[in-house]
Amino acid sequence: MSESRIKIEKILQSIEDIEYILDTFNMKLTQAIEDKVVKPAIRMHLVKIAEQFAKLKEENAFKILENFSDQDLRGISAVRNYIAHDYDSVDDHIIEDTIRDDLPRIKHRAEELLKQQF
Repeated sequence: MSESRIKIEKILQSIEDIEYILDTFNMKLTQAIEDKVVKPAIRMHLVKIAEQFAKLKEENAFKILENFSDQDLRGISAVRNYIAHDYDSVDDHIIEDTIRDDLPRIKHRAEELLKQQF
């Protein structure tokens, strides 16, 4: 199995883990991103997603990365930097928008890629 494929699988797994967290705690997204227990878990998965994309970029896996929009790639990277460097001041609305708007697109593209042989 290729290293790029493993990274895409990890991205998909982190997105599914966020979905699992929301389902398990039976919370609306707005509640979850404010919860003292759930919030850090969700944020860590967002960081993990961004880190996998960064590794793909470092490995010059541009054929893989071109399957994702520049907006989504820049957005998830910005959210990661925001979480990592200013954790206590992260605007929950940014996290909510990322989960609600960006992750479904990223998930769809990751699933489509994994159906292919690469």
